[in-house]
Amino acid sequence: MDIPVAANLLGTLGAVCWSIQLIPQIVINLRRHHATGLQPSMMMLWAWAGVPLGVYNIVEGFNVALRIQPQILTLLSLVTWMQCRHYQRGWTMTRCVLAAAPVAIVMAACQAALIIGLGRVKHELQWPLTLMAVLSAILLSAGVLRHYWDIWTHRTVRGISFLFVAIDAAGDLFSLVSILFQPKLDVLGLVVYGSELVLWLGVMACGGYYNFRPWLKDQFGRQESAPCPATMTLHEMPSSSSVFRTVSADSEFLRRRGATDGQARVALSVA
Repeated sequence: MDIPVAANLLGTLGAVCWSIQLIPQIVINLRRHHATGLQPSMMMLWAWAGVPLGVYNIVEGFNVALRIQPQILTLLSLVTWMQCRHYQRGWTMTRCVLAAAPVAIVMAACQAALIIGLGRVKHELQWPLTLMAVLSAILLSAGVLRHYWDIWTHRTVRGISFLFVAIDAAGDLFSLVSILFQPKLDVLGLVVYGSELVLWLGVMACGGYYNFRPWLKDQFGRQESAPCPATMTLHEMPSSSSVFRTVSADSEFLRRRGATDGQARVALSVA
């Protein structure tokens, strides 16, 4: 289908999702002051995945939103990687920046060189662009699969924000549909975003099984084991114990009580 308006709109929505996908994760890491369970290798793989993905989207002439999308992915992935090093390894922020800056420069240089080179041979050779798409899909999938290994090892989804997962999956879905409205259907683009979407849906399913299901069981277990309210013991009380007391009722109650106390004293003295 060739519907440029729909392609640009959906591509923009996908870019917006990918622009903010890691922000919830970054904020959570800052608030809790740790990144336990979050895989730095996943973040670095994602950062590198943005390089061939950016080359592919730009050389293929995708809409502007899809061209910017990989750059944002690389930037946010590097920021999250620095957080992992800072909280997990105790690196100072200065050391994190000094470690990430050269990597970012190399990434930018590689992407620029590949865009210029592949742009010139685009009409003569198609396999280099195919390689870029395949490489980005492999790196993105490898990053998520690294988290699958952590899920399998610890039998729980830990360290990762489910809001981040949902936003990322939505971004993949919008980008996937955006390609369908491009002038030419791009199968490799569908593979890149489709594989990522399937893997994230798998992470959400694991979260439901390992995290949400035990939580529900715990909640229902607490409700079932909650102590019953104390039983009421009824004692013989005069009708005047009602909230609707009268002066005469109070006098009658006190008179009877005094007589009972007097009889008790007499019994004790006789004994």
